Amino acid sequence: METTGSAVQKGKARTKTPRAPGLRVPFVDLKTQYAAIAGEIDSGIREVLAGCDFILGAKVREFEERFAEYSSASHNVGVASGTDAIHLALRALGIGPGDEVITQANTFMATPLAISYTGARPVFVDIDPETCSIDTERAEAAITDKTRAVIPVHMYGRPAPMDEITEIADRYGLYVVEDACQAHGACYYGSGGVRRTGSLGDAAAFSFYPGKNLGAYGDGGMVATNERSVYEKLLMLRDYGQEKKHRHVIRGFNSRLDTIQAAVLNVKLGRLDEWNAMRMERAQRYCELLGDVSEVRLPGFDPARPLSHVFHLFVIRAEERDALAHFLSGRGVATGIHYPVPCHLQEAFSDLGHGPGDFPAAERCAAEILSLPIFPEIRDEQVRYVADAVVTCDATDAVYTPGAVEVADGRITWVGPVDGEAVVDDLTTVH
Repeated sequence: METTGSAVQKGKARTKTPRAPGLRVPFVDLKTQYAAIAGEIDSGIREVLAGCDFILGAKVREFEERFAEYSSASHNVGVASGTDAIHLALRALGIGPGDEVITQANTFMATPLAISYTGARPVFVDIDPETCSIDTERAEAAITDKTRAVIPVHMYGRPAPMDEITEIADRYGLYVVEDACQAHGACYYGSGGVRRTGSLGDAAAFSFYPGKNLGAYGDGGMVATNERSVYEKLLMLRDYGQEKKHRHVIRGFNSRLDTIQAAVLNVKLGRLDEWNAMRMERAQRYCELLGDVSEVRLPGFDPARPLSHVFHLFVIRAEERDALAHFLSGRGVATGIHYPVPCHLQEAFSDLGHGPGDFPAAERCAAEILSLPIFPEIRDEQVRYVADAVVTCDATDAVYTPGAVEVADGRITWVGPVDGEAVVDDLTTVH
């Protein structure tokens, strides 16, 4: 049975929160992950250094081929970032000035920015409040004669409703580009059977940002496609538009996956399914421990369907989100907000003319969501500690005095009401 989470009472927090004696739970723990695979990682990097094929070297081709086989996409092209993956996928499909591309309002800013890089107009739509995925009915209602594509986002590691999306796209002659930047290895259980993200549309974009389920040690990205013509154009787009050396057929870009990053990713890919299964187990444990906590809504997923949600993020919802985040920070628990301001309310897209209330489900989501620590190496002791802290906050009788949450440069600063105290969680390794 799918877990939906329960909600009971509003969360409250004391005005002063005692810190936990010695125990801190990080949001991610890449050091522990590296320690477990250091020998293989170091060997792979040394091999690249010895061969000096730093740009589009053998390790890049190896990783492209292995990830294509893994995701069941015929062709993969390594690029510099997840943002570039979306941008170049759209360009390879012929998206450009005068076109419109539909996506959801609660995604990371990279999605609409990549659309705008092509010269096309991002068209935001609201979300399904239960899943935080694109609302397919509203997506269909937003289609005009200028619409060329739709980008469903597999938010937090859960695949979007791809059967409905592809049916709409087929009916209107639209391209589908998966934003799979948070969903490496996730499985979609649909009418065509069980399929991996990356093989569900005309193209798909992946990010290998360090904190991702499959993360490099720097930036990196991948475009997956089953279309040979799209693949061939992507090869040129990422490398200055070259068909072959010094023959530039189109106006391309410099967006190439580094060979050193590919060496890291080759090591990690073999562990991705195991790591994702561990994330799902940790998520199920959170749900067991928090199932009776009042006014905390838990993410819905079906534990009987392996990898149907790979939990890049474990996102709960609480009306008193800021109070809960502050309380947890005081207990040594790092949290995140993904994302505190919907795209349509960002100043960067003020020219689109949106305002508060345009997409109420996305706006409410942004006001309530809180990401709890989740990563493969998180210990059961840490999960229980986080859950106990949430329960303690829920049971606190003291009245919480509101402070303010400031978000800048990937860091969340809570400025509290007591002596202007500030708690900072470094979230620069996750988006």
